[in-house]
Amino acid sequence: MSESKKNNTTVKGVEIDEEPELFEKVVHINRCAKVVKGGRRFSFAALVVVGDQKGNVGFGYGKAQMVPDAIRKGTDQAKKAICPVSISGDTIPHPVLGNYDGGKVLLRPARKGTGIIAGGGVRAVLEAAGIKNVLSKSLGSNNQLSVVTATMNGLSQLRTAKEISEIRGEEVNGPSFTTGNIDKSISASLSV
Repeated sequence: MSESKKNNTTVKGVEIDEEPELFEKVVHINRCAKVVKGGRRFSFAALVVVGDQKGNVGFGYGKAQMVPDAIRKGTDQAKKAICPVSISGDTIPHPVLGNYDGGKVLLRPARKGTGIIAGGGVRAVLEAAGIKNVLSKSLGSNNQLSVVTATMNGLSQLRTAKEISEIRGEEVNGPSFTTGNIDKSISASLSV
């Protein structure tokens, strides 16, 4: 009874939009107080990271009078801001330093089995992007918004060996553990 078209599914004559499964994580919720004549008025701001865990990630900062509304606004903003990230296998192709405001984040590729060595906002962005092995260090501000934006800035600077090869017009090879050909590199080193 069901026909599937590109991203829509028709069930009993009703069309339902199918969205790809997205990873959502609320990184930080900030409470602001505005002092008025009758007392304090509270509002909330939510920092949300969204990604498909296949190399696309974005973040949003939603503000509202209630927490659920702030999270919903942040999620909507993050979905609109999703951008592609270059990854090699399950790590990043090369070390990179991302900057934004006072936030500085150093990201380095890691071998299989290392895991995500990161905390807070950096971990949320890397998990949403689908990166499984990486080393990181936050060098600047502890402000969550600055750290998340700096991480996104660092990820946007990444280029794979294949992309660089196309730009230069010559063959460029990255580290062996980023391509997934570990067995070949080990056997080559043993035969020498």
